[in-house]
Parts: sequence; structure tokens; C-alpha cells
Amino acid sequence: MSVVVTAVFHPVAGRGAELIAALRTSIPAVHQEDGCRLYAIHDAEDGTITMIEKWDSREALAAHAAGAAVKTLGAAVADLIAQPPTVTRMTPLPAGTAEQGEL
Repeated sequence: MSVVVTAVFHPVAGRGAELIAALRTSIPAVHQEDGCRLYAIHDAEDGTITMIEKWDSREALAAHAAGAAVKTLGAAVADLIAQPPTVTRMTPLPAGTAEQGEL
């Protein structure tokens, strides 16, 4: 079963653009990982930056979390975030149409 993840980053004041640039550097490698369906950054109106992810399975997510791309990303953003990211793992609950009822 797939898993959806949000990782909300709180940039240090005035460093949001640098944080976005650092997050963007990880995307090509992550998109090549087994089980990655979605890995995309979003700029929220409250000033946070949210990574929205979708993985084929919890095992694929675990492999990603233990992989080189996450380690590299962690080092790249360490000085750009005011606090650790808030990570939420979710199981989709499909409803309605296939296109609109599940991420």
C-alpha cells in the first residue's frame, strides 16, 4: 500500500529562497529511487516550505529515509532551517474518482 508524506520546513528568516534551492538539488536523485511516485516542493502562504511525497510502500520510504539523498539533503539544509522539519506519514483513503480521490 502506498504512503504519502509531508515534510514541513521552517526556514531561517530571510533564507527561504536558499532553502528552496537546497531542496531542489535533491529532487533528481530522489525521483530515480525505487518506489518514488511524487517528490515535490511547495511554498506555503505561512512562510513554510512543504515537501509532498508519495511512495509505493513503507519499505520504499524507509529505503529513501536511509539513503544518500536524504543524508545529503539534511546537510544542505541544516543551517537554513529554524527547527527540525515536521514529518507526517499518511495512508491514502481513496474516495470519489480515481483521479481526484487519491494523491
